[in-house]
Amino acid sequence: MTTKLNKSKKDKDLYWYTNKKGEKLWMYRHKYKDTMGKRKEKKKSSFTSEDAALKALLKVKSDLLNGNVKQVEKDNLTVSQWMDMWYETHKNEWKTSTQTQRERLIRLRIKPLLGNENLAALDKSTYKLKYINELTEIYSPSTVSTYHTIFKIAINAAVDDEILSRNRFNKITIPGLGEDSLKAVRNNYLNVFQLNRLLDLAKEYLNITNYSLMYFLAYTGLRKGEALGIQWRNIDFEANTITVERTRDCHSGIRPPKTKNSYRTIPVDVMVMAQLKKYKIWCKERLLSKGKHLKDDDFVFISTHGNPVASAMLNNNLKKLIEDWNLKSINVHGLRHTHATILVNLGLPSQVIAERLGNTPRMIDKIYGHVLSESEDKSVRLFSKSLELGAVSGAN
Repeated sequence: MTTKLNKSKKDKDLYWYTNKKGEKLWMYRHKYKDTMGKRKEKKKSSFTSEDAALKALLKVKSDLLNGNVKQVEKDNLTVSQWMDMWYETHKNEWKTSTQTQRERLIRLRIKPLLGNENLAALDKSTYKLKYINELTEIYSPSTVSTYHTIFKIAINAAVDDEILSRNRFNKITIPGLGEDSLKAVRNNYLNVFQLNRLLDLAKEYLNITNYSLMYFLAYTGLRKGEALGIQWRNIDFEANTITVERTRDCHSGIRPPKTKNSYRTIPVDVMVMAQLKKYKIWCKERLLSKGKHLKDDDFVFISTHGNPVASAMLNNNLKKLIEDWNLKSINVHGLRHTHATILVNLGLPSQVIAERLGNTPRMIDKIYGHVLSESEDKSVRLFSKSLELGAVSGAN
């Protein structure tokens, strides 16, 4: 049975009709020519008021007059549909690691949280409520900021493709990003006594791979991905140095280091080298039991099965160790912060610390500036104290 359409007096393209439930609804039907000159019709129904239908119709006419044909044709596009189009169109322009990151974000976060939303109708409030706020419950502010940035890149592509008129998500503040986030980072470290306690417990209760990796991270300050990317040929046992030239994780695989500063060769303590020599013997024995031989291009840290360890392994072991022994809570990256904080407290210049960590002096000052200030205050007090003692000695 065909629904009877009744013309509205307000516009020749506006109609009202009655649905099966007997409800009076409104719709519009507007004919136009696309960019190729082909005749097309834009229609939309189920408006609950005449004014709402008229407002939508006038927007369509305005967009067409302004040449925004794509916005009219694609106004029913969902976020999910656009993300698929964006990914398939641009994926070959991205590095493999970027492809993997964006595909996972679209599949695991954007689609479940926003996929059914109409792309053109999605507003700031809905975006913040359904996406940003939900992500904030799971991830750190910096990670939420990264995911927000990727979403904005996809929206910018829709603007460039003339599907949207503008990106309305540019001026959104991520909760906790900034000073609060910086405070959290600054607390993600151990002092010397806490670190020694952690490493003692790790040596006693973790397997040799987990202990060696934790020890290695604490004494080198490498990022976790950099440590997992170290191969035996990157270790010079004669010069006592480690060379960083790649990073590895379970999501993106092997890729270049984070920045150009991350490519570096650093001196390493003899105790670390002694542990690595001991660990290398274990690796040789483990691989031989699997019918394999250790090679220079093998990754250093391996599982009992002889495979490169997964990045989540140390996360889980560190968390369990902290919970079981009521230690100060840090994550794996906190071992890097611990290394840096100890160096700052020893009075090393920011430039030296930055070169060791594969960072910039500016970033070192930003993250560890509070430690620098505390060290400076302490040095002033010690200097004054020494002068006071000298004055007393001279008086005698």
